[in-house]
Amino acid sequence: MKIACVGGGPASLYFSILMKRQDPSHDITVHERNPAGSTYGWGVTYWSGLLDKLRGSDPESALAVSENSVRWSDGVAHVRNRTTVHHGDEGFGIGRRRFLDVLADRARSLGVRIEYEHEIGADDPLPEADLVVAGDGVNSVLRGRYADHFGSETVLGRNRYIWLGTTKVFDSFTFAFVESEHGWIWCYGYGFSDGHSTCVIECSPETWTGLGLDRASEADGLALLEKLFADVLDGHELIGRAQSDGAAQWLNFRTLTNRTWHRDNLVLIGDAAHTTHYSIGAGTTLALEDAIALAEALSAHRDLPGALAAYERERKSALLHIQSAARLSAQWYENLPRYIRLPPPQMFALLGQRHSPLLPYVPPQLYYRIDRAAGQLEALRRLKRWLGPRLARTVQARTGR
Repeated sequence: MKIACVGGGPASLYFSILMKRQDPSHDITVHERNPAGSTYGWGVTYWSGLLDKLRGSDPESALAVSENSVRWSDGVAHVRNRTTVHHGDEGFGIGRRRFLDVLADRARSLGVRIEYEHEIGADDPLPEADLVVAGDGVNSVLRGRYADHFGSETVLGRNRYIWLGTTKVFDSFTFAFVESEHGWIWCYGYGFSDGHSTCVIECSPETWTGLGLDRASEADGLALLEKLFADVLDGHELIGRAQSDGAAQWLNFRTLTNRTWHRDNLVLIGDAAHTTHYSIGAGTTLALEDAIALAEALSAHRDLPGALAAYERERKSALLHIQSAARLSAQWYENLPRYIRLPPPQMFALLGQRHSPLLPYVPPQLYYRIDRAAGQLEALRRLKRWLGPRLARTVQARTGR
């Protein structure tokens, strides 16, 4: 089979690795518009379950990813001058550039061609191939050509956020909530190398404009943010990625869905097919799981239409729970004042429960007490699972939302 992958992100690269492992005679080219070694973002995060899947699919790249990752096992929340620690599942961070280099090296070793600085534009013909994989991200040019067919829909989140790096190395997954005169602003931080961490900062639009971040240059904005988060940064700097006009890259998160994921021999993968809010840290994992599922579907089905339909069914089904959790997580942060006044241990406990469909409709302290009790009584756990969706549907029917 001749395969063209448009976009040189994790999904395309890992898919090309898996297909070459299935059959070295596959003719595979990855087209990436940026130069080699050029990427956006800082570090990406994942959990041990993904590493197990990578070991099962390609042990060599799994070992390289593991060796280039940093690990943590705790979550830490700073609220004003109070700190709460939660001992949780082991997590991992890896620099995005290093991650792409690892996958690209493995792909090339198997015979995949990677053509950097090769953009497939909106008016360019599709590559001549039996299968074209659109792995060109949330702004996918290939998906955009047939937006009506794919049924693409994008929903903007309310809060503003900015993706930054820092020389402060967090040894745990770190949350910090700071109260300013214009409202709360918070960050998520995690290490991805011996010298750097990712630091995502988020706030409501009212806080963003009240602090003047909507008008500040990147340099001025970073200076203000460094003051606000001085305690958690320990004097370290924040590192941005200014646009050509010097403005900071504050965004509203875009949740993307598509009615269908394939058209003829063109198939969507990764962020071109779906996005989930960054607060659940699943983007990279889902992209690689897409790659695994697509490669398995092509192996199991002789005809391409059947393979692409099976891939779409499997991934859409797998994503239902995760997409729901991501929406609820984003809403938790959009309604932060509802939870932030709780004692820090309770607030952090509900932060961990933010995926619950019941939480938005129960007074936070009552939910906390129910959840504590449910941890000991199976009957109450079943009640939570039964009551949550029903209460959510009742509220939606009454409010129309």
